Amino acid sequence: MKPDPAAAQPTPPPYVRAGEVPRRQAASVYPKAFWPKVAGRNKRQLGNVFGLENFGVNLTSLEPGAETALRHCHSLQDEFVYVLEGTPTLITDAGEFELAPGDCAGFKAATGNAHHLVNRSDQLVTLLEIGNRTKGCRAEYPDDDILMHVEADGRLRFTRKDGSSY
Repeated sequence: MKPDPAAAQPTPPPYVRAGEVPRRQAASVYPKAFWPKVAGRNKRQLGNVFGLENFGVNLTSLEPGAETALRHCHSLQDEFVYVLEGTPTLITDAGEFELAPGDCAGFKAATGNAHHLVNRSDQLVTLLEIGNRTKGCRAEYPDDDILMHVEADGRLRFTRKDGSSY
């Protein structure tokens, strides 16, 4: 008799203290050439602690000068950001906006509104990021030679805009 893979999964905790969730170990999911752009960004993957599969939740901190991501837009994934601490600068196709604690921003999939947040202050920025995990999504990065593809199994694959691999 084969073991039931679901039975082998640990039971998620009923709750956690968000600040005690370990930071993601990888510096970035981007190819190494892009790591300097997101240096100083730390993510605590809160949704993963609970085994969430349909959407992700990250508690993200940005040291001064750090960026949340390369400026991008998704074909199928919506994103939402809520500022907990600090004053990040939101950069979108519509311009730049200084945000403060309590401010939020949302990015509907397939609108082509490329965006990211940058910490231009001298203080720590802390954000709550929420986004769905739709497979088959593609992210475009207008300022950089990179495309992201979310494969059918959920893995990320990065290519150059001409389709060649990193």
